[in-house]
Order: sequence, then C-alpha cells, then structure tokens
Amino acid sequence: MKQRVCIIGAGPSGMNLLGMLNKLKDQGNPLDVTCYEKQDRPGGLWNLTWRTGTDEFGEPVHCSQYQDLFSNAPKECLELPSYTFKDHFGKAIPSFPPRPVLSDYIRGYWKHMGVEDADVKTNHCVRDVKFDEQSNTFTVRVTDLKANVDVIEEFDHLVVATGHYSTPNYPEFAGVETYKGRILHSHNFRNAREFKGQHILVVGSSYSAEDIALQCYKFGAESVTISYRTAPMGFHWPKGVEEVSLLTGLDGKTCHFKDGSSREIDAIIMCTGYLHNFPFMPTELRLKSTNILYPPNLYRSLQWHGVSEGTKNVDGRLFYMGMQDQVYTFTMFMLQGLWVANVIKGLLQTPPYSECKKVIEAATASNADLNDCYKQIDSQSAYVKQLADDVGYETDLDVGQMFYEWVHDKNEDILTYRDKSFTCKFRGDKAPIHSLPWLKCYDDSVNNFVGK
Repeated sequence: MKQRVCIIGAGPSGMNLLGMLNKLKDQGNPLDVTCYEKQDRPGGLWNLTWRTGTDEFGEPVHCSQYQDLFSNAPKECLELPSYTFKDHFGKAIPSFPPRPVLSDYIRGYWKHMGVEDADVKTNHCVRDVKFDEQSNTFTVRVTDLKANVDVIEEFDHLVVATGHYSTPNYPEFAGVETYKGRILHSHNFRNAREFKGQHILVVGSSYSAEDIALQCYKFGAESVTISYRTAPMGFHWPKGVEEVSLLTGLDGKTCHFKDGSSREIDAIIMCTGYLHNFPFMPTELRLKSTNILYPPNLYRSLQWHGVSEGTKNVDGRLFYMGMQDQVYTFTMFMLQGLWVANVIKGLLQTPPYSECKKVIEAATASNADLNDCYKQIDSQSAYVKQLADDVGYETDLDVGQMFYEWVHDKNEDILTYRDKSFTCKFRGDKAPIHSLPWLKCYDDSVNNFVGK
C-alpha cells in the first residue's frame, strides 16, 4: 500500500522536496504525494504581486518581495551543482542578479528535477490539521479557494513548507496611532520609487533594513534614517543615510530616538522581522520559534520530535522545512528536500527519540553562541555538510569562504559590493561584470541583466 504524503507549500522548500521524491520514485516506500499551495502558482515568496494585505480570496498575501530587488549575496553561494546558472541561461552571468533572474533560474531547476506546476494543487489553502494517535495519520482540511469548498484528506506523513517570512512582526511605539505620515512593514514594501524626495525612517538592523534603506537611497529619497534596537549595522553609509538609536516615540511627524535626537519623517518602514505562524497546526505540533539557526523540537532542523513542554511526538511523521535563519538558501533547501525524501521513503533511518532529543537540545542550546555573522556562516556550513553526510551526498557545497569575502566587500563599500565578481564552485567560470553598477541599474528584467 502506498504511504500518503502531504506537503503544505510550494515555494523553494516544497518544490525541492517534490523534486527529490521524484528522483527517488523507484526506491524505497511507494508514495502518493499531494502538495497544496494557496497561491495561484508555485514559487512562494518569489511570486511578486502588487497586492498587499489580502489576496483576491481574502487570504493574507504571502509575498514579501519588491520591484528592483537584487540578490544581496553572490549567486555562486546558492548555485545548484546539478543545474548551474550557465546551464540555465547558456552563458555566465554577473554575480548579483535581480529578482526576475533568480526566479527564472529556480523555476528552470524545478523543471530540471521533473516537477511541473501541474504537480501542485494551487489555490488550495490548508485550514486545519489533526493527528490521530491510534492510526498514526494526519487529517487535513483544505479549502479549494476557487470552488469555495472544503476537502478533507488523510495522510501518513505531513511536511510544512510554508516558510516564515510572510507574517510581519509589528513593534509598538508611543504616538504611533497619531503619526501624520505613512507607516508600513517591509512585507508590504513594493517599490522604492514612491519615496523619492521624502525623508524615510527604516526601523530595524538586519538584511531587510539594510536593503530597503539602500533601495530608497538609490531611487532618490531625500534622506534615510535607520533606527536600530541593539547595535548599528555599522557600514560606511553614503551621505544622506544615517543610523541612530532606537525609536522611542512619535509626535505628529516628528520621530524621537533614544539618544535624544529627533527628526521630521515622511514615512516609516518597519523592517522588524517576521513571526513563525502556522495557525492550521494543532498547538502541540506547532513550531514556535524565532529566527534562529536551530529551531526547537526539530531533529536536523527538519523532523519534529516533541521535546518542549506542551508538545507531542508523532513518531517522526511530521517535518518542517526551511524554518531556520538562513545563510545558505537554495543548496540547503535542496539537501533538506533530499534528507526528508530519504526519511519518508524509508532509505534513511533516524535515531530513536531519546537520541534525537539530545541532538535537538544541544543544537538549540548552541544558538546562544552564534552571535556574529562568521559563527553563523561556519555553523550553517557544518549543518549543510551534516545533511550531506546523512544521505551520502558527495558534492562539496561549502561556500563559507565565499560568504567571508562577501562580508568583507560589504564592510568595505556597501554601495559597490554587488558589483563584484565571484567564481562558480562547480564549473570554475568567473562571473562577468555587468555593464552598469548596481547603483545605476534601474532595469531588473531578465533581458537587461542576462541579454537575449
């Protein structure tokens, strides 16, 4: 009898799993796989939309990307060995592509893995999951959004691959209710051009804050102020971009900061992170985590084991993919997909609960020491190697030194690091330099960046 597998979400994690299950289809346990995606096509965050708030069905918009978004790390750090950028585009391309180029590449990779859009039940939103301890099965209630009907199915394995960058985290500040300018979260940011000539406040000190501040500068904001909570990013910002301490209050359009300074601000962009949000999961099986490298209750950051108080164990039948903070991306998702596929197919036996519990607790405790970017790079490099060792994947995916070089370039000049060139680890091709520097490149189309 075929084991039934439910995958929730068809972004990079879910699609990688579908690809790996397809690759292993003639090995191990026979499976019947269903993948649900609430959007109208696979892609997850890579499905750019003009919409914010809710979609045409009244569901929360998933997309957190925006126009003119370029990769903030070298493509060589996420390039897939079995399908390189040169394989996809037929030639070498610059190291820091815009969003449409990366989207085109990963969709090509999914086809290369034998996964088509038709393999996903799109416009299907999972509402509720229940686990029956007697039968060891999951009952999943899902809404067909177009037909507006609910369907209930049973599965032997459940994989949550919905991501954790779509439910915005909003902090509270005194006076925010009567602020006279515009306030939005980076989740709803779509185009920096609308802020031309304005005085912008970016609240946050991580990747979104860094990039949106630079986007606003690039497209003509009069000034950009970045408010940090703990520590400044500390880059050599251009004139017109400045970091200040924590925002403490608002009065009209005046923003006050912890250091005693204040300034008039036209719009505030909250780059304050996201919440892990899985309302369809029962409380005892729901991942509760912040954006850390090693989330709780997950062996290898993938397989659920109820370690924390108030959680339950489900005999290794539940998985969460792509839920950690990410240095590595596409290559890590690929290996996570291969690891989960091997476990579900019965090709990889994980240790008993008692041993998994020790590994989970040690990994979770290690988060406390991962307090700088170099430690995070090294730790996730080791994690990726661990996954590879588990499944016998032999290609070396370690690009830690490349990440180190990238950090150096950013610290040297935050405006020009995207103009650097890196070498493909798998083909040895050095990327060409684009004809325009990132600061002057206003066309993010595939034709402009790659050429016809």
